[in-house]
Amino acid sequence: MSESLEDKTVVIVGAGPGFGRTLALRAAERGATVVVAARTASRLDGIVDEVRAAGGRAIAAAVDATEPESVRALRETVAQHTDAVHGLVYSAFAVPSMKPLAQTDHEQISRGIDLSVLGALRATQEFTPLLEAGGAQGDETQGDGAHRSPSSVVMMASAVIHHSRERYAGYKIAKTALVALGHSLATELGPRGIRVNTVAPGYIYGDTLRAYFEHLATKYGGTVEDVYEHTAAKMDLRRLPSEREIVDPVLFLLSDAASAVTGQTLTVDCGEFHT
Repeated sequence: MSESLEDKTVVIVGAGPGFGRTLALRAAERGATVVVAARTASRLDGIVDEVRAAGGRAIAAAVDATEPESVRALRETVAQHTDAVHGLVYSAFAVPSMKPLAQTDHEQISRGIDLSVLGALRATQEFTPLLEAGGAQGDETQGDGAHRSPSSVVMMASAVIHHSRERYAGYKIAKTALVALGHSLATELGPRGIRVNTVAPGYIYGDTLRAYFEHLATKYGGTVEDVYEHTAAKMDLRRLPSEREIVDPVLFLLSDAASAVTGQTLTVDCGEFHT
């Protein structure tokens, strides 16, 4: 089975400037038409321009995953361009409260669940007919008796699901619920030719995390390298994964190479947690 995404349409909900941008560029490199969707339209235009400049195909569409009408409008926009979707990646993100539960307002937790969990459900529900059509295109039996890949949904969770540090409690609640959602959707949608998996990244070393490390270095003294080394000491590989190292497992799950993989959670964290 190939990891190519040639002739596939992949929708990325929550396509931000870091992970989302890298995913869009890498998916387009592998032949996919990418639909990048997020609330900030100006960021989307920049991603689309980069994809097209590299010879790829991309479409931008604004969406607010907390609004059912907005998610429906996104699906209608995509349906104007294609009658089948082969991959849906849900990576909408908001900065969590970073407070112990005793100090966290219930509304903050509700907003996190709405965006992370219900937003993923809204997107999957809306795109199910198009995803089913994408899976149906791969229903033929090959000469070796194997089947082509069904369509694929990948939801971005977090390695926070593996620990209970108190400042991450509200975030853990939302991301753990997202994993449970993925399990249930995998069971429900499997017979319709749709696979559902989650990816749980640890730290992602890109511009955002680097800026945070700069803040910590200024606050506590030392250098960014000191903060990096202190953080990486917890990892088996003694380093942090890059954006591309998070993106590549997602591309695998979107591809025919993962045609029998569904209902799984893949942790990508350079060995901080063993799952």
